[in-house]
Amino acid sequence: MQVVSHIALNVFKESVRDRVLYSLVAFAVLLIGGSYLIGQLTAGQDIKIIKDLGLAAIATFGLLIAVFIGIGLVWKEVERRSIYSLLSKPVRRHEFILGKYAGLALTLLVNVGMMTAAFYLVLVYLNTQTPENIRAVLPAPVADPGMLRAIALILVELLVVTAIALFFSTFSSPFLSVALTMGLWLIGHFNADLRNFEAVVESPVAAYLARGLYYVLPNFAAFNVKTQVVYGLPVPGSYLLTTAVYGAVYIGLLLTAAVVIFARRDFK
Repeated sequence: MQVVSHIALNVFKESVRDRVLYSLVAFAVLLIGGSYLIGQLTAGQDIKIIKDLGLAAIATFGLLIAVFIGIGLVWKEVERRSIYSLLSKPVRRHEFILGKYAGLALTLLVNVGMMTAAFYLVLVYLNTQTPENIRAVLPAPVADPGMLRAIALILVELLVVTAIALFFSTFSSPFLSVALTMGLWLIGHFNADLRNFEAVVESPVAAYLARGLYYVLPNFAAFNVKTQVVYGLPVPGSYLLTTAVYGAVYIGLLLTAAVVIFARRDFK
């Protein structure tokens, strides 16, 4: 456990020094702030627009961090040939993989926290500028704490994406890993369509195959509750817990597969 935490801390420090990471976070914070200005262009709908854009910014730039930094976690070590010196030390391969994942998970947590803080600062300011009569008819408070539920599920989704990126990076090139990860993320948001695929095809084989993919591929749509929180609809705690457990199980399976593949990889 000490080795894993040491690797995780090094990954976090390296990610913090990455200029790409700073650029992504800065751009996300600017977009969240700029959403306030965009919202002013639509009278009566500005608060909903700001909430939509803010949550979308957190999800989008978190995704970019998870994919492009996650892909490089293993590839950089192999490309620099520093993997040989690392594995020559008392570092087991599963500790290397788990440490890399934990480091990026910490990086995501910090950056999502930063973007969330910027988002709520915009909302608090907007709240002070909104007349009382308008706030009284809103479906939810301007700086609604309930939006933290959507952000929590965004974070779980990003952690799943990170595990996917790390899994692919253990055996494929960076370009292919990015393509596979983004493809899987895109398919995962339309996963529900696979369940009813028999309604649009006549082949039973294709229908059974689609149904099998529905259960195997990650259902990223389950993590998306942005619309509910923006319109003040309730998101039950039981749903949050069930979805978080689903994400944790999927992460566990992906990391196990990544460890098995990496353990059998020959670096000679």
